[in-house]
Amino acid sequence: MSFYNDEIKKLKEKDNFRHINNIESKHSKYIRVDGRDLLNFSSNDYLNLSTDKELIDEFISKYQNSREFIFSSTSSRLLTGTSEIYKRLENNLAKLFKKEACLLFNTGYQCNLGVVSSLVNRDDVIFSDKLNHASIIDGMRLSMTPFYRYRHFDYENLEELLKKHRNNHKKAIIISESVFSMDGDIADLKKLVELKKKYDCYLMIDEAHAFGIFGENLAGVSDRENLLGEIDIITATLGKSFASMGAFCTADKTIIDYLINKANSFIFSTALPSVNVLWTNFLIEEKIDKVKEKSKKLNELINNVHSESQIVPVIIGENDKTIKIAQHLQSKGFYILPVRPPTVPIGTSRLRLSLTADITFEEYKTVISIAEEMKNEL
Repeated sequence: MSFYNDEIKKLKEKDNFRHINNIESKHSKYIRVDGRDLLNFSSNDYLNLSTDKELIDEFISKYQNSREFIFSSTSSRLLTGTSEIYKRLENNLAKLFKKEACLLFNTGYQCNLGVVSSLVNRDDVIFSDKLNHASIIDGMRLSMTPFYRYRHFDYENLEELLKKHRNNHKKAIIISESVFSMDGDIADLKKLVELKKKYDCYLMIDEAHAFGIFGENLAGVSDRENLLGEIDIITATLGKSFASMGAFCTADKTIIDYLINKANSFIFSTALPSVNVLWTNFLIEEKIDKVKEKSKKLNELINNVHSESQIVPVIIGENDKTIKIAQHLQSKGFYILPVRPPTVPIGTSRLRLSLTADITFEEYKTVISIAEEMKNEL
């Protein structure tokens, strides 16, 4: 055990030790921690749907007697862990993204891991934005495929890598998130489409932090930029804006059929509980106007704070200062967590402000004012 104790000691010395916070409950835009209600600025429940009591009560009242109102699928999709509502949700999502087909996964991590690791092999090559999510990086490693990580948003660097390496391999995939989870900045999808065409690549975009927020169909930045038909593979999660559980990949039918047969994180996982699938279909089929109303409200706040997205980073730099400012904000009634390496690069520790639909501009301004004041004092 000495090795593990030594490693934990090192993490604590660098202020990088993680622990699970003592969260008691969540309601509306608030979170209860250690007996106190704090305004939640650390949630991915971007539309505040997960705690909408009126919406939840309506869903339960309508569907509690359904045969699908059960809390475990008890099996993988390829055995007995499926039913008509799973296929219906996949069809609903494919329509939103204007694709031929869709495949549900249990989490965003499992989705990206399964998609990236199975679509390529040692004869192929991947070009990935350097700040892509850990699930994408782990998928690349698991694939045993050569990969190159271009500097974040540096598309000249990407093209240099494409010129140098593309022709040495059979298939090639360019991978990027649309909205990046730690900086809230947005990729230039038009440029990525241009490069994927020029160098005969597939293009995969992760819309996890944009789905439900941007676009006429709420299908993310790809939708907003009218590029859904140009992007070959799109992944996203149902556990953020759509306040549910699970994730999905949407693409043409050939790719989805291939994933059903090759993606281990899909094949060997017990499927999502059908009650979650029922809930997500309820939001898409019956409550999409409410979802769009919440999305519009959030976009108004995003515009007011002059941000690209609902994720607003406040870069502090040092770990200890970031922790102190986060603790001070919590003492003032704002639940904001410090984000430190390895989640972000060394020297860029930050407060990650996550805006949600019910947070007001005044509340945001108060947080920024307190954070900046304390940053100047430290």
